[in-house]
Amino acid sequence: MEFQDAIRRRAMVRSFSSESVHRAAIDRILGAALRSPTAGNSQGTRWVVLEGNAQTAVYFDLTTDETWRSDHAQWNEGLRRAPVVLLTYTSPDQYVARYREPDKVSSGLGAGPEVWPVPYWYGDAAFGVMAVLLAAVDAGLGACILGAFRGEAELAEALGVPGGWRLFCAVVLGHPDGRDHRTHSLDRTESTFDERVHRGKW
Repeated sequence: MEFQDAIRRRAMVRSFSSESVHRAAIDRILGAALRSPTAGNSQGTRWVVLEGNAQTAVYFDLTTDETWRSDHAQWNEGLRRAPVVLLTYTSPDQYVARYREPDKVSSGLGAGPEVWPVPYWYGDAAFGVMAVLLAAVDAGLGACILGAFRGEAELAEALGVPGGWRLFCAVVLGHPDGRDHRTHSLDRTESTFDERVHRGKW
């Protein structure tokens, strides 16, 4: 698939079939994520792959509550059918340690996470997620990002995630079932190119 086609076709899918995804396809998608930029070659992101209902249910059960499940019943059902959930984790400590090394120490960023004006660890996690979304389109699959709003500690304990690693988001992955529902976000007026791009000055 041409890159521009993948860009145009990328969209959040919220309703999946239960058809499994081949392990080779998952590995190719994650390979794209691991090729994404990483500040100082810190390599401070990790992925946890949950495959099949028994594993993906751990994620959904620990990160949603009864209110969400009742208020978003259609979303919940369509998302839970997806056979794969990819969890991206990032380690602020790994970046701080990298920026204490001789070639980076002059930045002052090795003093601790609190001195970083922009936390590179979240940027790197986002780069990886974007690579996953585009690679999913290239593989003929659908994907959806779910934010880390609740249950992070419980999920980390259940999955054996070491201390210091933060959940950035989940990417739900699978075959779209064609029953996706329209969200209110799509009704927002789309800004023009010139409204969002400024040349030379704002």
